Amino acid sequence: MNTPDSAKSPARAGAARKASDKSARTRAREFALQALYQHLVGRNEAADIDAFTRDLAGFHKADSVHFDALVHGCIEQAGALDALITPRLDRPLPEISPIEHGVLWIGAYEFQNCPDVPWRVVLNECIELAKAFGGTDGHKFVNGVLHPLAAQLRPVEMAAQPAPRAR
Repeated sequence: MNTPDSAKSPARAGAARKASDKSARTRAREFALQALYQHLVGRNEAADIDAFTRDLAGFHKADSVHFDALVHGCIEQAGALDALITPRLDRPLPEISPIEHGVLWIGAYEFQNCPDVPWRVVLNECIELAKAFGGTDGHKFVNGVLHPLAAQLRPVEMAAQPAPRAR
């Protein structure tokens, strides 16, 4: 089944997806992360960030509706998203890198506001964002925070899709 979040599989397991293989929603998340970084680091206004980001090369290939929802939703709900994230952190929120902070916002926002995106897709996309843009082990940190958050925010969906069995 083709969903807005599906993309062609890489030729070999663990290979990074080529830019041409990325879905419009994956691109929207990447641009949203860049926009949220500008907000977290530069305290730039959402409208200014939005205008700047739309002029970046490749934005036309992104799902602009999903981008809008992520950027404006995360900035508007920043306090509530931080309240969801903070209890799962192993350090104070100000010590989290702005990249991981933005990725966690995206994950928490999508868990709460995008029921059309399966929880596993949200988790995987956020892990991939952290791998691509974050620190060396940032993806492990993101997984450690978002996986239990998925259990809290999407318990019925998670129960219906048990974890794959180990081989």
